[in-house]
Amino acid sequence: MKTSLLILMLLSVAFTTFAQDSALTDNQYNNSADNLLGKDSKLLVGGYGEVHFNQPLSGESYNNGKLDVHRIVMLLGYNFNEKTQFITEIEYEHVKEVYVEQAFLQYKLNNAISFRGGLMLVPMGIINEYHEPTTFNGVERPLIDNTIAPTTWREIGFGITGTILPVSLKYQAYLMNGFNGYDGSGKLNGAKGLRSGRQKGAESYISSPNFAGKVEYYGIRGLNLGVSAYLGKTQSTLYDGIDKDDDAAIAVADSSVVGIAMLGLDARYAIKGLQLRGQLYYANLSNTKEYNQFTAGTSGTLNDLGSAMLGYYAEVAYNVFRSVETELQLLPFIRYEVLNTHSSVENNIVKNLAYDKTAITTGLTLALTKGAVVKTDIQFVKNAATDKYAKTFNAGVGVMF
Repeated sequence: MKTSLLILMLLSVAFTTFAQDSALTDNQYNNSADNLLGKDSKLLVGGYGEVHFNQPLSGESYNNGKLDVHRIVMLLGYNFNEKTQFITEIEYEHVKEVYVEQAFLQYKLNNAISFRGGLMLVPMGIINEYHEPTTFNGVERPLIDNTIAPTTWREIGFGITGTILPVSLKYQAYLMNGFNGYDGSGKLNGAKGLRSGRQKGAESYISSPNFAGKVEYYGIRGLNLGVSAYLGKTQSTLYDGIDKDDDAAIAVADSSVVGIAMLGLDARYAIKGLQLRGQLYYANLSNTKEYNQFTAGTSGTLNDLGSAMLGYYAEVAYNVFRSVETELQLLPFIRYEVLNTHSSVENNIVKNLAYDKTAITTGLTLALTKGAVVKTDIQFVKNAATDKYAKTFNAGVGVMF
């Protein structure tokens, strides 16, 4: 029933064919790197950042809140000429952690074909590419973009991207290294899904290439539809140096690998002050029985990676200042979300009801101007093992320039 309701919403958004003025800001459907690409200047500078406050709410206990400079990202790029560009993002998380979020070289042959190579975002869903705080409602990113498509998900690879103007399509297709599934211990499980497998370009290794691709349609004003696909296998250090004729060693290495086939569907639509957004992920994981047994190691306790993960949400927001002559936008919103990393499991483990979560997030987004927002929300999260909702009050500020 839950899946049917979301699919109906996505279809209703997808087939709404009338066009009206969009209440979205100009960069709503662009990420920070998109904003740099195509600029005329040689040196390109941009950035985004967000500061958060999270306060658990409970009638039974006192709980400290958390204050965090969650991330500050500086974007630097360089136009060598009108066809050749380099883009990089340097990210500081929680004040003390430093990452490279993107670092890729692009050569534009024409509007329909550009070649890219380097550290790139995996084109899956909405948030993994459009994760700047001015581009989504709510202080924290949706749950499904933390576990199934583990934002910010980036890997090293190469491929092509472009825009097919006659049919209003944008596409991306890359070959990339996959998740680190095993490097002496198993990295994937039911609790965190695929998140701990990200290699992030930090001395990454590859035992087999993976494919990532996305097609987006934007032919109706205010409407953006996306279909994403990710296919391949997790990586394993056990393949390194083994003899191709050593069947026993190959069989062991094969047990440390999980096959991944992931599909993403997303829709965004804005008409006058109304904004609709929906997203669905389905990930089918193969060889999980063997992987769970192998990664149990000497402990004898089976790992609990599921054989399928499902996540989706539907969100509605409205700009109440739409009819007022002001630069401000005030958007009350509500988002209903479902995440289940044990949508299916192999017969050697039992479904963990705690991994079947429902979240309701409602709050306000105040856009002070293009690129600057103040946010607040309350999030209610429960799992199938309990009837109680865990409640959290969140507030934050965000910028993108």
